[in-house]
Amino acid sequence: MSLFAIISTLVVIAALFGYINVRFLKMPTTIGLMVITIVFTLLVLATSMFNNTLLEQEKLFIAQIDFKTVLLDVMLSFLLFAGALHTNFQQLKVQRKPILIFATFSTLISTFLTGIFSFFLLKLVSLDVNFIYCLLFGALISPTDPIAVLGILKQVAAPKILETKIVGESLFNDGVGVVVFLTIYQIAKGSGTVTFGTIAEMFLVEVVGGIALGLLLGWFTYRLLKSIDDYDVEVIITLAAVMGGTVLAQYLHLSAPLAMVTAGLIVGTDTVRKSSMSKVTEQYVDKFWELIDILLNTVLFVLIGMELLILTFNSKFILAGLLLVPTLLFARYLSLMLPIKLYAKKLDFVPKTNLIMTWGGLRGGISIALALSLTTEMHRDLFLVITYIIVVFSIIVQGLTVGKLIQKIVK
Repeated sequence: MSLFAIISTLVVIAALFGYINVRFLKMPTTIGLMVITIVFTLLVLATSMFNNTLLEQEKLFIAQIDFKTVLLDVMLSFLLFAGALHTNFQQLKVQRKPILIFATFSTLISTFLTGIFSFFLLKLVSLDVNFIYCLLFGALISPTDPIAVLGILKQVAAPKILETKIVGESLFNDGVGVVVFLTIYQIAKGSGTVTFGTIAEMFLVEVVGGIALGLLLGWFTYRLLKSIDDYDVEVIITLAAVMGGTVLAQYLHLSAPLAMVTAGLIVGTDTVRKSSMSKVTEQYVDKFWELIDILLNTVLFVLIGMELLILTFNSKFILAGLLLVPTLLFARYLSLMLPIKLYAKKLDFVPKTNLIMTWGGLRGGISIALALSLTTEMHRDLFLVITYIIVVFSIIVQGLTVGKLIQKIVK
């Protein structure tokens, strides 16, 4: 199939499943789409016992889509910019210290705790995996997904102080998590001499360089928007900032996700909006990025549901995945404990913030994309099944109940 045919098919499927969800299931869009896609895929698998034509066609379709490249190199920049654009910058500024620690320190702690726990747990189910590969799994599963949780938090009208912590952490720990994963990946591959200095240099260049590029992009975009008053051209300028900025970040080997989050926060700041956009421009920019956000979200969660077809069904893999669901939640709870205790009184956290942030830390497409990039030697099939189970549980079970948890504790 041509690229246009693949994109068209995905959009048509997303529109059809989206309609079914809104018309009948009435679930949050991302959750409903993934549930419908998984059910559809399971039905295709069931019908293959009688006639495998449809199954083979769907497998052929999925095989033509490079999920890792599509998400990490293309979709993620648009989604993170859109999420950052609509994040409350003033609240983020107030909460910047705990959010920074959540996105860096907590992500690293979660990576190591998950790596240690999974190493011993896999041995319990007779799966002998080197510790470095367990650590690699810890890195790919630790980042939380702002894409999955943002809509749910808005739907239940969560307190802004809580929403900012969860979304702010998710926006930044995606970029940090990808850098941590790539660093451990290089060590696991054993490519060349890997020293603490090279690891620190790679981390600093990717993270600090990505944020610096985002600041530059945000400032340059602001200057362009301020110098004209033409809403259609201004919308195109924001689109060009994301697309051009992503290509530039990839060329310079900087973190494109962090660059896009930083640029989105600057362009979305109230001060920048008031001084550079007319009311009409502001409305068009917001509506355009809301539409991009919704469209890419629908396609992403349809893709996640379809990835079920590429899994290697093995009873030990499935058991390991089910056991690691509570283990990962425990690791996240521990990783958040110290920063929350440090800032709880100073910043007036809502009650049981740790519990809410643990349950609200949903995993999504980024974890699956990183799992798909593993090699066979790194136990790709095993960690892909485990990651898929955790992501499905996270989005469906946690996603459907986090709103009720917030309402019960906060209100």
